[in-house]
Amino acid sequence: GSSFYYSFLFLTPPQRQAITAIYAFCREVDDIVDEYNSQQIAQIKLAWWRTEISRVFHNKAAHPIGLALQQARTNYNLSQELFDEIIQGMQMDLQQKNYKTFTELELYCYRAASAVGLLAIEVFGYDNPSTIEFAKNLGLALQLINILRDVGEDAKRNRIYIPLEELNNFKLSPQDIIQQRYSDKFIALMQFQAKRAEFYYNQALDNLDPNDKSRQHCSLVMAKIYFALLKKIEKHEFKVFNKKIRLSLPHKLWLAWSR
Repeated sequence: GSSFYYSFLFLTPPQRQAITAIYAFCREVDDIVDEYNSQQIAQIKLAWWRTEISRVFHNKAAHPIGLALQQARTNYNLSQELFDEIIQGMQMDLQQKNYKTFTELELYCYRAASAVGLLAIEVFGYDNPSTIEFAKNLGLALQLINILRDVGEDAKRNRIYIPLEELNNFKLSPQDIIQQRYSDKFIALMQFQAKRAEFYYNQALDNLDPNDKSRQHCSLVMAKIYFALLKKIEKHEFKVFNKKIRLSLPHKLWLAWSR
């Protein structure tokens, strides 16, 4: 049911192997943050994965995902630094439950999503350096849309990914989010966040060189699916506290196959 699955349909077998390995790694480290109540255990597991990534780049991987990544890096120019950035993003999740400013949140979004996009474009292929900016901006857009979708779920975990400075600007407090108070002020705040996500989405498309467009088709499928999700969240007037707004599987398939 993952949105990523529908973008993988268009890949060659070597590309699918590589991008699936990257996705599996991301799920593995993300689940560490979500599933372990003990921060100490989570830190130990993330440290283990940092060591495993080092082993991957020395052809000494031990974990099945590490072995898959090891195979992928023989075919594609994958950077160890980007895998480390992803782990750093997960550590940020362990160390803080909110972000004071957008500058702080932007770093988190880069590590949690843009770094993944930068790995992905190496698998998909590109010629123009502007496609690097496409990946960075698209990662920011997708993560910001994730944040909008998950406000309610995150609040249940006492997490707030909307910058506290911006909550204050809209006359809201962290408790308004934690206690899931739906109001006109909350809607105005979410509209502001949605416009930012759309800004980065448009920036990403503007940065994509036409000559690289066909090779970045999978990235564009993801972009279409997430943009449609953003529009659905807006259509539902940001009622994200009571349920998680999703796209249906047929809708995702239609977006994936439409041009």
